[in-house]
Amino acid sequence: MKFYDVVVIGGGPSGIIVGVTGKKQNPEKSFLMITEKPKGLVPCGIPYLFHDLEDVSKNAMGPKSFVDLGGELWIDKVNELDPDEKVLKTEKGETVKFDKLVFATGSIPTVPSFIEGYDLENVLYIKKDYDYIAKAMEITKNAKNIIVIGGGFIGVEVAEQLARFSDKTVSLIEMENHCLSRAFSEQTTKITDELIEASGVKLYCGNVVKRILGENGKVSGIELADGRKLDADVVIASIGYKPNTALARESGLSINDNNAINCDNYLRTNKKDIFAIGDCSSTSGFITGRTDNIMLASTATAEARILGYNLFSINLIRNFPNTISVFSTEIHKVAFASAGAIEQIAEQTQIEYVVGRFSDVDRHPGTIEDASKLCVKLIVSPGDGKIIGGEMYGGKSVGELINVLALAIQKQVTVYEMVCFQIGTHPLLTTAPTKYVLIKAAEMAIAAINKK
Repeated sequence: MKFYDVVVIGGGPSGIIVGVTGKKQNPEKSFLMITEKPKGLVPCGIPYLFHDLEDVSKNAMGPKSFVDLGGELWIDKVNELDPDEKVLKTEKGETVKFDKLVFATGSIPTVPSFIEGYDLENVLYIKKDYDYIAKAMEITKNAKNIIVIGGGFIGVEVAEQLARFSDKTVSLIEMENHCLSRAFSEQTTKITDELIEASGVKLYCGNVVKRILGENGKVSGIELADGRKLDADVVIASIGYKPNTALARESGLSINDNNAINCDNYLRTNKKDIFAIGDCSSTSGFITGRTDNIMLASTATAEARILGYNLFSINLIRNFPNTISVFSTEIHKVAFASAGAIEQIAEQTQIEYVVGRFSDVDRHPGTIEDASKLCVKLIVSPGDGKIIGGEMYGGKSVGELINVLALAIQKQVTVYEMVCFQIGTHPLLTTAPTKYVLIKAAEMAIAAINKK
């Protein structure tokens, strides 16, 4: 029987980061990572393989940095785990004794088994699997009619990428009235829908797929609930992911209603010296406090860094502070982002709020060649002025500006503090100092508070 101080199950973003961070902090300890595949993919980059990146190797990710630090890597699968005895067994017949164990098993695509025809040939999923995606890319290259089911981030991004091929007809089916409705307000999703259609995607919102049609065991189209039928060579089901927690459940770890491993703010499970991070672990909203099912690589790696410091003792007293939910994407060359409790979330959880809005351009003067419109909305608690959420869209600066807003939410910055925000500006890089969008949106929120 082999012994390791730390065993990490999973080689995705959270597994790699906890391994690297933990090994750096504890170079004298032995670390083992067990992962089923020798190569992985950068999760958020997968949609862009279908057109922009073209080659799956351009989005490859692996644990080389962990191995370079002295960590040991096994390409294997854990079949059995005794959390009390701290022993695991693998598919290849290895038995391992450990001191600490980290579940970083990620998530798997939700299979729409409730839709007739889900198991037909050429019904594809966006798996975080190097070989599977390479094969899916080959299948879509030869397809003329492609239907994507699901208008979340992955579905929208995949559909837009495929629509860039002039020889393909791409349709997107979304059951809600608008795409991306979990991440943005209705006002913003109306804009995203327009841009999705402008990108060449045929959009069917407020529609449900009744069944997937087939001939000789292969996809031939879909039938919508309203009776309409659409032709298809390929159907891509992108209706979400679920935590990969079968082993954890079988091993007696506490699992919540979202099928995620319950853990505290130090990522500890109900079993001593066993931790869970990333998509397989439970999350709670930073503002709402409610149990969420947020699966973001940025959240996963934040958890992993904190756990890497705290594996053997609490070195970072500031534990993981619940999930702020920071989203961003680009649709038809317009960037969109949100963070924290946006309007519908505040309403669902009965949080009182006011809104501060401001729009301008992200360069000054606005006549500079690469200037883009920039629109910011802040969601603010009127009682104390704390910023609890926000959304924005415009040029590429949105991608980093949302991170500034996320830090403001995490640090509980008020709009009164935001109007005193000391900034650096430059005509070629930012909006004007006289009307910096975050500051002006904060002023608008203060005006809304004063009217109450």
